[in-house]
Amino acid sequence: MTNKFVRPEIAEMEPYVPIVPFEVLSARLGRAPEAIVKLDANENPYGPSPKALEALRNGRFFHIYPDPESNQLRDALSRYVQMPKERLLTGMGADELIDLVLRVVLSPGDVVIDCPPSFGMYPFSTAVNSGQYVPVRRNEDFSLDVAGIEQAVAQHPTAKILFLCSPNNPDGSTIPDADLRRLLQLPILVVLDEAYVDFDFSHRGERRGRGENEQKNSVLSALSAVKNSSRIHWTLEYDNLAVLRTFSKLAGLAGLRVGYGAFPEWLLPHLWKIKQPYNINVAASLAALASLEDQAWLQEKVQLLVAERERLFAELGTISYLNPFPSQSNFILCRVVGRDAYQLKLDLEQAGILVRYFKKPGVDNCIRISAGRPEETDKLLKTLRNL
Repeated sequence: MTNKFVRPEIAEMEPYVPIVPFEVLSARLGRAPEAIVKLDANENPYGPSPKALEALRNGRFFHIYPDPESNQLRDALSRYVQMPKERLLTGMGADELIDLVLRVVLSPGDVVIDCPPSFGMYPFSTAVNSGQYVPVRRNEDFSLDVAGIEQAVAQHPTAKILFLCSPNNPDGSTIPDADLRRLLQLPILVVLDEAYVDFDFSHRGERRGRGENEQKNSVLSALSAVKNSSRIHWTLEYDNLAVLRTFSKLAGLAGLRVGYGAFPEWLLPHLWKIKQPYNINVAASLAALASLEDQAWLQEKVQLLVAERERLFAELGTISYLNPFPSQSNFILCRVVGRDAYQLKLDLEQAGILVRYFKKPGVDNCIRISAGRPEETDKLLKTLRNL
């Protein structure tokens, strides 16, 4: 009886499957949260910066509605990314911004092109917004099938949006400049998701001048490399490019849900028009602002996680049943060889170690392991070898 009130595409769509909540797994495993090694959701294990925690402790206006335009945060972001404030919009994580863009651009049945395996929110939000999802699968090495994307756009006159993720989730690969510029020539809005760009040092030196003195392990060097890996400034050059960023990974604010993006001028008035007025809550805003004032601390943690990612990649390659893929993110994807990846996930879970399991085309029989603290890597590697 009630089914007649539900949109058919909603009734038929597959739900997004998030990870099991931490407290639920803690109770299920009979382990205290602090005894669990949580490497399944690409969170920052170091948590918020000291300045962010202090800002939350000292917050005074939690009983007052927040600024609907997030002016203070956008001012700070403008200084941080060196972009005009007017081109920036904040969201309840990048997820909300994905949904907002689709709501503005799509009419029912319009085509959204995605390049799986990638972030599951792209097909999910496309279905919620009555779009037609057209996947152009990545190559075996997870590089983009650029010609295939061009062909898909040509074959679908109602193609409106192309989602790209760099570094890509779940494999950590990046998109070369030449490929991105080629795709930006298409008559389509390109939404580039840079949720993990803070861990991408692949362009260190590629986009920098040759005469600069660079201290390999310095904080300023790491920050400069990250800023040069981002394409957020390309939004000033291309009017069909939007770039999304988040505080979840870099700043350890995944639980507060705060992200931002740079958007074309023509799109912004419509995004402002339809967004929820108070989408960035007071606590999230305070923590994000304070995080931007604690860059040295954040970049120190980035370097620790990148070092741990590189160590993890090297060590996982010595385990006979794992085939790790190179990554420019804060995680390593591994194909499991000669045994069942799901059973491996369960065995690790019983040892108090959480990893992400995949059973999708392109990542079939795979696990993804987030970079953690050194002692967490030690426990993971010891358990994997014992198994």
